[in-house]
Amino acid sequence: MKCAIYGAGSLGTILGAYLTKNGFPVELVNRNVKHVEALQKNGAHISGTVDFTTPVNAILPDQMEGPYDIIFLMTKQLHNPEVVSMLRPMLADDGVIVTLQNGIPEPGIAEIVGEDRTIGCTVEWGATMTEPGRCELTSDPDSLSFHMGGMKGISEESLNKVKEVLGQMCPVDIEDNLLGARWSKLLINAAYSGLGTVIGGTFGDVAGWKPATKVAVRCMKECIDVARAGGVEFAPVQGKDITKLFDYNNKAKQKFAEILVPIAMKKHFGIVPSMLQDVQKGKPCEVDAINGVVCEWGKKYGVPTPVNDKIVEIIKREQNEGLKPMLANIQFFEEFYK
Repeated sequence: MKCAIYGAGSLGTILGAYLTKNGFPVELVNRNVKHVEALQKNGAHISGTVDFTTPVNAILPDQMEGPYDIIFLMTKQLHNPEVVSMLRPMLADDGVIVTLQNGIPEPGIAEIVGEDRTIGCTVEWGATMTEPGRCELTSDPDSLSFHMGGMKGISEESLNKVKEVLGQMCPVDIEDNLLGARWSKLLINAAYSGLGTVIGGTFGDVAGWKPATKVAVRCMKECIDVARAGGVEFAPVQGKDITKLFDYNNKAKQKFAEILVPIAMKKHFGIVPSMLQDVQKGKPCEVDAINGVVCEWGKKYGVPTPVNDKIVEIIKREQNEGLKPMLANIQFFEEFYK
């Protein structure tokens, strides 16, 4: 079986390192020449909540040679039309693209390669690249998991094949409710990655700071409301029903949700939002594919989304107007936490 991880940045490098270390060969593909050269020379060094180094097969995109049975897509969504169109001819006749991206990328990918070749997967852990060839796992090792599902026409054989590969790293749940799994992950990203990028902090900075926690709960409530208006049934995350934890219809339940936040996120406090990493590097981030999706669905179904609207506004100011990600930015959300 020939597999590639296209867009092997922090998450992809860690995935590739685990697969390789556990005896499953995979190509790590990245456009960053320095990163690829470091991986080729020294192997992948994974630190943080674990510490190991393993040789990996790292290449540049123009060195790819198909056909591939599985391509794990781990780039940002921003360039999916071009990237997926380029990858399509490299797939084997029964090959699949497995998107591990944020948001809800499957429909756009399926338009290019077909629903019967598109699998979606949510990543329930975080990572940061510290320097070329070195990445930090920022979630506890016992809290790592994948939740995956296919679009119409995906065979059980293909799903099991992908599950076997990803299972070399951590537990994998196959979801019948792929859209529900996507929205469960989107809810987490909208609140913690979105607000973390606003205030320039980690998931733990959001979950452990009372003003940010209050705003995060409001953000999650908006996600729940717009998704339900669109007919989505949320899927459990690592066995937990998010809607039972963070939905509320009175002040007492809202307060209880705020108390739960630091407990629920304890094992992921160290995650640095990928959007924040992009903003700090002066690169375009995925706010439109995360909080922007909540706003878009809110407009479509007539559900107000003032917190997500404000998060999009502030992150775009950080990205385009030079506003610095910092704690003081919580002032823009004063009406939601006072």
